[in-house]
Amino acid sequence: MKRLGMMAALLLTTSVQGQELTAAEQFFDHLSGLCGKAYSGELIKGGSAGDGFTGKPLVMHVRQCSETEIHIPLHVGEDRSRTWVISKTADGLRLKHDHRHQDGSEDAVTQYGGDSRSPGTEFWQFFPVDEFSIANFKQHGLAQSVTNVWHLGLDQQNFSYRLTRENRDFLLQFNLSNEVTPPPAPWGH
Repeated sequence: MKRLGMMAALLLTTSVQGQELTAAEQFFDHLSGLCGKAYSGELIKGGSAGDGFTGKPLVMHVRQCSETEIHIPLHVGEDRSRTWVISKTADGLRLKHDHRHQDGSEDAVTQYGGDSRSPGTEFWQFFPVDEFSIANFKQHGLAQSVTNVWHLGLDQQNFSYRLTRENRDFLLQFNLSNEVTPPPAPWGH
């Protein structure tokens, strides 16, 4: 039954009061349909020993949703420092990474991400690194990250988070048929 509800949410109409929704708006609406739910996931590619992800249980929780913003904490084992924030913009969507310490304070490398520059599709959106993030990465010795592109995917089976850049292809995937009990709040929330 849960599966049918998810499928129905993903097949939402593409128009509201006669207005066609953009691919970004459709993606946002599909993602909003997961609000309140949590899913276990796995590292599909790009992991290595000691990277903080390999061998750790992963849980994403679509925790907060409004008409313009969705907050998705990513729990990696006991680490609750990461939250993906997807916001509507005038031209599409914005993805930011909110990183916190256990005491709730912001990490020095936080609020990085980018705006969707291509229209994407209702199932995939792409976020090239923005200028704020480039400056933050350079300031903190992360020059390898200045060409990051983040990809978010959502279909009837999976939610995917992917990071690509030269010499890096990192992919996390969360099975939407494997709903789990929502975890505790992320640090700082």
